[in-house]
Order: sequence, then structure tokens, then C-alpha cells
Amino acid sequence: MMEELERAQARLDHIRTVEPILSALRTISLGSWRATLKQRTGVQRYGKRLAVILPLLAPYLPIGRRARRETSPTSRVVALVIGSERGLCGRFNMAVVERAERYLTEQKTAGVQVELMALGTRVRRIFQRHKRPLAWSGALSIAALPPFHLAFDLTRRWLVRYEERELDAVDLVYNAYHGTGHYEPTVVRLIPPQLPPDGQNSLSEPWPPPIIETDPLSLYAHVVGQWAAVSLYGLLLDSAAAEHATRYQLMESATQNANRLIEELTLAVQAARRHAITREMQELAAGAGLIGSRSS
Repeated sequence: MMEELERAQARLDHIRTVEPILSALRTISLGSWRATLKQRTGVQRYGKRLAVILPLLAPYLPIGRRARRETSPTSRVVALVIGSERGLCGRFNMAVVERAERYLTEQKTAGVQVELMALGTRVRRIFQRHKRPLAWSGALSIAALPPFHLAFDLTRRWLVRYEERELDAVDLVYNAYHGTGHYEPTVVRLIPPQLPPDGQNSLSEPWPPPIIETDPLSLYAHVVGQWAAVSLYGLLLDSAAAEHATRYQLMESATQNANRLIEELTLAVQAARRHAITREMQELAAGAGLIGSRSS
């Protein structure tokens, strides 16, 4: 009986030690999740403003500028797989890698040459275990949100290569955020940029018409670069929101399980102690001759 009491007490002490850590991780995940959603809302608002500017510049561009290479075949593609830097998020990274593997198989069947890239240490390690060569890999911040300059630098390099006809498209493989603990591995084409249609704001054209004091083509190229960078940054935040929401849900479940075990083990320890005290009192009473000794 004493051995069982000691084992139960040891388990109770261990769980009481772990529970504050789980609770702290849950709180941190919740804060990161909320901060990511807030940042994503701001990025979406900025993207809508860019969507208003692009159609206004279209009439000033050379004819056919926006229809560049629409009929050209896609044979060289950059694929960026976005994962996480930290663990404790279930199958988050494995799910996106499995989607990327299916994507690579599809592209290989179609005869498309894929230049594979990875963002996030966890995803990079999985690809290394699978013997998948990476053309580039990068790390995400552990304690902060994805930085905008990362999205801007990547899209700028890709757009230069796209203009120089070194690649035909850029695809992103990431976990799309669908609420608390829900995400879906998704493939999105980033380049060529999915720009808003020219007539999107035809019903609300400003008056008087905007005055453009610089080269319209240069301004258009700058806005398109911003559009691509903002699109990538929004997807990075979407992936981060899915990661933090998943980690929060797992830590919430782990905290609840720890509290339940603490309650169960506390009751078990208390019952064992009462039983041990009762047994000890019976033995003392028997030794004093107050009650008859139990036969062994």
C-alpha cells in the first residue's frame, strides 16, 4: 500500500510541475495567434488599397503589358513550402510536406521542372530526411511574427527572374487557416501575380482623374511588386495563424488533461492516505489489546 501511495504521489508531483509549463505555452500561443490575426487584417486592408491603384494605372500602360506570356507554357516553377520553426503543433509540418510531395509528383508527371524551396526549420528537416534537395531554405522567427522584408526580398528576386524569363511561375504550399485548430494544406500560385481586373472599380472611378507625375510603367511595376510581396506576406501570416491556433488547441487539451489527472491523483492519494491511517490505527489498537488481532 505504501508503495502505491508513493507512486501516486510521485506522479502527482510530476504533473503539478508540468502543468504550469503547459499553461504558459497555451497563453503564449493564444497571444501569438491573436497578434497574427490582427496583423493579417491590416495586411488585407493594405492589399485592398493596392487593388484600387492598379486599375487606375492600367490605361496609361503600353498595350499588351499586362498580357505578358499568358499563352507561354509553364515549364520552370519555383515551389516554396511554408512550415514552422517550432514544434508542439501536431502534424502541422508533416501535413504540408505531404501536400508538397503530391504537388511535386503532379508537376513531374506534367513535365514541369520544379525548384524546391523551404521556409521553416521543421519543414527543411523533413525534406532532408526524405532526401529532397532544396534550392534554398530559410528560417522563421521563433518569438516574433514573420517579417515583411522576408516576403519583399523573396518576391523581388522572383519577379526579376520572371522578367528575365528564368522561371515561369512561383507556387506556394502552405497550411491555410480555417479557424481554431483547423487548417488545410493548400497550393497557391503567386507569380504571375493574380492582379485585380481592370474594371473592378469602374463604378467608382475617382473624379477628377488621378494625376500621374512619374512614369506610369515604373509606377505600375512598383505597385505590382508591392502587390506580390503583400500577397506572400498575407500567406505567411495565414500559415502562422494556423500554426499558433493549432498549438493553442493542443496546449489547451494538454492543460485540461493535466488538471483532470491532478484531480484524480489527488483523490487517489487522499484515499490511500486515509486507508493507511485507518490501517495504522487498527494495528495500534490491536497492539494495545483494544481489539482482537487479525489473523494473518
